Amino acid sequence: MLRTLFLQAPSFDGFDGGAGSRYQAKREIKSFWFPTWLAQPAALIENSKLIDAPPRRIGLAEIVAQAKDFDHVVVHTSVPSFKSDVATIAALKEANPNLLAGLIGAKVAVNAEGSLREAPMVDYVARNEFDFTVKDVADEIPLKDIVGISYRNGRGAILHNADRPMIENMDALPFVTPVYKRHLQIEDYFIGYLKHPYISLYTGRGCKSRCTFCLWPQTVGGHRYRTRSVGHVIDEIRWAKAAFPQVKEFFFDDDTFTDDLPRAEAIAKELGKLGVTWSCNAKANVPRRTLEVLKDNGLRLLLVGYESGNQQILFNIKKGMRVEVAERFTKDCHELGVAIHGTFILGLPGESTVTIRETVEFAKRINPHTIQVSLAAPYPGTFLYNQAVQNGWLDAANAELVEEHGIQIAPLHYPHLSHKQIFDSLEGFYREFYFRPRKIAAIVGEMVRSTDMMKRRLREGVEFFEFLRERRKAA
Repeated sequence: MLRTLFLQAPSFDGFDGGAGSRYQAKREIKSFWFPTWLAQPAALIENSKLIDAPPRRIGLAEIVAQAKDFDHVVVHTSVPSFKSDVATIAALKEANPNLLAGLIGAKVAVNAEGSLREAPMVDYVARNEFDFTVKDVADEIPLKDIVGISYRNGRGAILHNADRPMIENMDALPFVTPVYKRHLQIEDYFIGYLKHPYISLYTGRGCKSRCTFCLWPQTVGGHRYRTRSVGHVIDEIRWAKAAFPQVKEFFFDDDTFTDDLPRAEAIAKELGKLGVTWSCNAKANVPRRTLEVLKDNGLRLLLVGYESGNQQILFNIKKGMRVEVAERFTKDCHELGVAIHGTFILGLPGESTVTIRETVEFAKRINPHTIQVSLAAPYPGTFLYNQAVQNGWLDAANAELVEEHGIQIAPLHYPHLSHKQIFDSLEGFYREFYFRPRKIAAIVGEMVRSTDMMKRRLREGVEFFEFLRERRKAA
């Protein structure tokens, strides 16, 4: 078996390359998701190593120094980090010319040919769901015989093998948490709305929703929610609870954990027996009865993608959500004591200064505990990307979706709404939401009740204002 290194390469300072469904970028408050998409294939390959460079602040020189210890490197890449990821591979190959190098991620899944042409030092890309594809490479099966890859043959020609079928038995995938234990410092991973330290993992892949902007369901995971059995999930949480006694919260990073309500309730009831605190991604339509079951069994927070407060924009992006349903769901969460981290997107098709105002007022009215505001990003492989190209909303100069320091730009523009108007609206959204007497009082109350929360919120405040300064420079 090839000695295999799984790598999230160094790129922009503070760049959250492990972010799953969308928006690999430098955040307004520094955050890092666990590199689960690398840890999962690493769990399949004996004696492999995982290096997640950004949260550890590991530089290129330190990684290159280890190049001779491996026969095979697998790098997770994205649209914003592609150039720096390729440069990392070039440096590794200069130090170890015999190193076999592969790329994984949505960027290469949707444009294998173009990615290989742009990166002549890369030997192959694993398309779509890549776990067992990468394992086949590590098992030294000839590239020509491995389904799911595009590769260079001995003459340098780019060839594309047949697609690999999607994984149907999700219990065939081993736990990722032992990989975290061996190779990561979990204290390096923090998200503003989750308790620290936390652990995130997947209990299933795929999302039934058809949101036009969302990356992974359209490129890697698919639109069928393929799930691990309840027992398999609980066994991993039980193992992780013993292995990481310092963990304060588990987060299920499935695109929409509440896509299967009976299963969500069944998992919750088992988690309740373990006495763990947990959170998950959810759609803003979970019925109150289910919310009660989840809350009674350890649920603390739901990450909810509201996206917009304008119904027509929700129709435009195929969100499958009505504003009044989202409002009722949020009211239920408030009454039951379930916290919400709400995410919103500015610059989606149909956006105008009027709809931006409508979304800001909507966010203030429903009042999630915390929010994240992103700028619409048309990733290749998504319906939104095809729309943007066909309609001339995306200029070639903005195709990398971030500026030189990794901060998200406003890549889309419309005849009635400029890049600058969309870009500037983000700062105003944050200020209006957080600088209200009601919200300030709630934040101060949290800080007074907890010294840890006081330290955390003060740090996040400093990071937020530094982020705003950098954005203004990029404008």
